Amino acid sequence: MKLTVLEIISLGRKYMNLWPERAELEEYFAEYRVVKFSRLVCKIIPGLALFCLIMQLYFGSMGVLPQALLYSLFLLSFPVQALIFMGLKADKFLPPALANWYKESVARVNQSGGDIKLSTQRPRYLDLAQLLNLTFNNRYSSQ
Repeated sequence: MKLTVLEIISLGRKYMNLWPERAELEEYFAEYRVVKFSRLVCKIIPGLALFCLIMQLYFGSMGVLPQALLYSLFLLSFPVQALIFMGLKADKFLPPALANWYKESVARVNQSGGDIKLSTQRPRYLDLAQLLNLTFNNRYSSQ
């Protein structure tokens, strides 16, 4: 699918927000660590960029403004890069073994009384995140 950069960033944010924050997923999905790190980058780096800008302007001389802006823009590019990476990953198709597990899980949930309307034809990582989100929200919200 051809996506614009803004659509990729939006998809990355959606993917990052859909992935459940459950520590037990770390054992089974390497993606969990990447999503967790991306969330940390998106949360911490903007404040760090602002702090660097203010400190350089406060302690620097008059000609430090271009350098301070450059450092801040460089730091602000990290969350954008993380969102782009997440968006590109969310748009990729699942590998065959994971796709089979995904299809079996959707079928199992639907057989047990659930009504999940997720893609079973060539599922993507975004579909996996939606399945995990639905599963963990339904399973653990009732307990």
